[in-house]
Amino acid sequence: MRQPAQASTSAGGFARLVALLAAPVLLSCGGGGGDGGTVELPQTVTLTAPANLADGLAGTVTLTATAAANAGIVAVEFQVDGAAAGAEDANAPYSTTIDTNQWASGQHVLRARGRDAAGNRTAWSSAVVRFGGGRNVPAGFSLNEGWVTGLASAAAFAQAPDGRLFVAEQGGNLRVVKNGVLLGSPFVSLTVDASGERGLIGVATHPNFASNHFVYVYYTRINGGARNNRISRFVATGDVVAGPETVIIDLPDLSTFATNHNGGGMKFGPDGKLYVGVGDNGNGALAQNLGHPFGKMLRLNDDGSVPGDNPYANTQTGQGRFVWAYGLRNPFTFAIQPGTGRMHINDVGEQTWEEINLGAPGANYGWPASEGPANVTTGVTAPLFAYGHDPAVPAGSGPGGFFIGQAIAGGAFYPTSGAGLFPAPYRGQYFFADFLDRFIGVLDTANGNAAYAFGSVSGRPVDMLVGSDGALHVLTRDAIARISPP
Repeated sequence: MRQPAQASTSAGGFARLVALLAAPVLLSCGGGGGDGGTVELPQTVTLTAPANLADGLAGTVTLTATAAANAGIVAVEFQVDGAAAGAEDANAPYSTTIDTNQWASGQHVLRARGRDAAGNRTAWSSAVVRFGGGRNVPAGFSLNEGWVTGLASAAAFAQAPDGRLFVAEQGGNLRVVKNGVLLGSPFVSLTVDASGERGLIGVATHPNFASNHFVYVYYTRINGGARNNRISRFVATGDVVAGPETVIIDLPDLSTFATNHNGGGMKFGPDGKLYVGVGDNGNGALAQNLGHPFGKMLRLNDDGSVPGDNPYANTQTGQGRFVWAYGLRNPFTFAIQPGTGRMHINDVGEQTWEEINLGAPGANYGWPASEGPANVTTGVTAPLFAYGHDPAVPAGSGPGGFFIGQAIAGGAFYPTSGAGLFPAPYRGQYFFADFLDRFIGVLDTANGNAAYAFGSVSGRPVDMLVGSDGALHVLTRDAIARISPP
């Protein structure tokens, strides 16, 4: 789903990038949750082992910390990825042991902080490290990579309130998974241009699906000798379409030579509006053109009309009125957190960075002048988290730490409450994946946007969602993997 182009970085941006790569990794210095009115003490506790950027840790590892003399520290607590690692240690020298085999191989963040007799705590002292081994999900979790098989070039999926999954196959078939079984007959079959990254590449269900049965799709339409991406609505009767196609919007004609960067992500927000990620179709300049929908996050009413409170509804004309945020390269996946409406946009990078952006009305994410942490100038919204295509020297020292990949994909906020959920440290967190390097990571927004390895799959992930059963479903090009909680 990604075709790299030529990188372009100004001299000033390159100098800034070099400085960033040389700087300490500030992945997490935040707290692990509220402490009920206690006072944060000065940083008097230091995590002394393992060292920051320790690589290949395996088996039993001892975490140690020291407290400054006369600091009044009576105990030290330790964490791995925001979760407690053993009980507090009240005896200096302070330490605890962990078994790295309990976590997926990859990046993890270790922390230590002290407590005085009154219950006040120091700031966290942190180390970014990498665990070795070959574990592909944390201990206790179950990974079933053959939960649903038989898909052909899958590109996106959405879940209906009744638990059914609608799976978009790039070639034009919208498939239905019901009770864990892929139905033989497609919900609908569309005639599409599936060359490159085109085709049936997006799907969403209406918030009122239970009553109106609306299913929305994003696909590349063949229009004589031209091609354009179209958003349409269909009505479900049982497991098949009923009635004709209702066209919501036809986007402008695509390039006659560039078949990449179509976007395709679609989600309804808690405001009832349809958000659509549209790529730049290989023309980066369009991402900064507010009068053009390419390289943007669009916001539509469910009937395809323009919401009156869109940022540019009154200052632009035509499809520029749909623009909600801009400066994106290829946002083919994003997620909206239920309840809060928080949006994370995954933007596939060129030859250097992959990024997760915080969605905001009117935000400019900088493409094509800015990518990842490079060239973030006044007026540009920097990513929450970015990881590189190549390892830093020393390993783990650049933005993103030990995370290395080529095309960010998927994206799902894990619920904060409900039955049958992942353990507490994963709740409310953002899960993301990489299409080519096939890892699954967790972004911890409560701890300075630290990122932790959660697992990996053998197929190439393109989308993710949390099922009504509490499992994390990972859509790959030919299957749906299911990761269930302990």
